[in-house]
Amino acid sequence: MITSNPIIGTGLHAIGGISAASCYTPFEKVKKWPWDIFWIVQAVFAWLVMPVTIGLLTVPDLFEVLAQSPSSSFWAAFIFGAIYGFGGMSFGLAIRNIGYSLTYTIAIGISAVFGTIVPMMINGKLIEYFTMAGGGIVLTGMIISILGVMLCGKAGFMKEKNMTDSREQSKSGFNMKKGLLLALIAGILSGVWGISLEMGNPISEIAAQHGAGHFEGNAKLLVSSLGCLLTNLTWFTVIAVRNGSISLLFNANKTGRKVYAKNMGLSALTGLLWYGQFFFYGLGHVEMGHFRFASWVLHMTMLIFFSYIIGIIMKEWKEVKTKTYFILILALLILTCSFILISYGSYLGEMAGGN
Repeated sequence: MITSNPIIGTGLHAIGGISAASCYTPFEKVKKWPWDIFWIVQAVFAWLVMPVTIGLLTVPDLFEVLAQSPSSSFWAAFIFGAIYGFGGMSFGLAIRNIGYSLTYTIAIGISAVFGTIVPMMINGKLIEYFTMAGGGIVLTGMIISILGVMLCGKAGFMKEKNMTDSREQSKSGFNMKKGLLLALIAGILSGVWGISLEMGNPISEIAAQHGAGHFEGNAKLLVSSLGCLLTNLTWFTVIAVRNGSISLLFNANKTGRKVYAKNMGLSALTGLLWYGQFFFYGLGHVEMGHFRFASWVLHMTMLIFFSYIIGIIMKEWKEVKTKTYFILILALLILTCSFILISYGSYLGEMAGGN
């Protein structure tokens, strides 16, 4: 009897990908607030308000589950989550320098590989997973997804070359060197988030024993999120205090009450969307059955795919040449093929019981 459905899992990862790809777009409408104030508010919603609220609603006896969790798993998830926090900061800053499309390609492309392979190596099951029924198809899909990500990256660099008018680059705030460095840091550290969630699996298992069902992942997500919150809240609070912008957070009159309320709403929406990506990741992860290890690369590839769609909608690609646009479309088609293969291979493996 099939208890999981990888096809549904793929759809849930797609929803998470859309949520992640669009989570930073609300900042475009934030007025009279510097980046640090926006980031503090979205961090509180993304890594405290939402994880606690959803955790309480979906995980029976949440605090008892956390109390029963092995200390080694709890603190490993928390610490790796805190390390990821630096990746989240770098990611947001990279977007400001090289845009959505390139940042997602470079950072999430690295994260997809790092966050998938390392946990399998830690568990000592790298060969075992790919020799299961359907494992070869999943591996092929993962390889194709990496090729698609590389082609997306090529399209991104071609886009940069198309921006030959330095005045246009200056106007857009495009800074390839700074953005590339930030994206590389974000990519390496973002992969740590996948490791954090992997380390928190025993917490999910306890949540399942308490009746959390397919929402079991929300327990470990809370622990990882608190680690991430600690890093971000500390860092940006110090910055806000140093530059004197911290008063904007507590004094609505400085920006005007209507602007303040709007900024709060937009920042909260960013946090909600960020959390949404891993809420749906958790649901999709459970549905992947015996091929849960493929969830990270599938989710990250979905994220890249939809980030390019968002980039097109936001007219980031309006100045590029036809050839560049063709490469981009081809890359998106290749990524689509990878989704299908990973989903199909996982489904075959689930049908065969993972044998």
